[in-house]
Amino acid sequence: MSLPVRLYPLGDAAVVLEFGNDISAATHRAIAAFSARLLRQPFAGLREMVPAFTTLTVYYDPWLASGNGQHMPYERVAAQLRELLPVSGEAEAAEETKVVEIPVCYGGAFGPDLAFVAQHTGLSPAAVIALHTAPEYLVHMIGFAPGFPYVGGLDARLATPRRPQPRPLVPAGTVGIAGPQTGIYSLPTPGGWQLIGRTPLALFDAGWEQPSRLRAGQKLRFVAISEAEFAEIQPPQP
Repeated sequence: MSLPVRLYPLGDAAVVLEFGNDISAATHRAIAAFSARLLRQPFAGLREMVPAFTTLTVYYDPWLASGNGQHMPYERVAAQLRELLPVSGEAEAAEETKVVEIPVCYGGAFGPDLAFVAQHTGLSPAAVIALHTAPEYLVHMIGFAPGFPYVGGLDARLATPRRPQPRPLVPAGTVGIAGPQTGIYSLPTPGGWQLIGRTPLALFDAGWEQPSRLRAGQKLRFVAISEAEFAEIQPPQP
């Protein structure tokens, strides 16, 4: 299935390709397939591609993209991108990856909003945990903070509004819910998501060869662990 794609400029050195408005696995596959095709057939001046839920932003060097001043850079880049369309996410499926297990200690000091999520959804805390650990999630994009994964696949029964007032500091590794989304704070940052647990795994380290543990296109599953198991994986910090 090919998706209609709309192109529009972002400043004077980027093009946004919008693959519809539907946040879905099919949209993600189409974006991933087009990214792979563009990597195989790059145009002069291509700098970077940034995938999001429904868009792919393509950054370029205006001088090189213009053919050293012979053409308008945006028109030339847009024409070259259109030549690579349409793209089918089904025909050019994204790379299959191993499901990454994310251990999470739910509730207590690690998940101070678990009780609120349970009350809002009409579920018991145990049922919230069971529903949160059941699906296989898809990482749609990395954003907000380095290494922060926006994942799709949250059970609709767990949708819970953001907090009315964000917390000034959310510890790294904290797992939260905001509306129909769930995610993991990769670094200590302010945040308004409902906090239900925390993983002892680090998600981002600038010293790693690949600084982000997760990347767009990967699949993950949350696995409930105890506080003792949390401490075994991540000993208390000094």
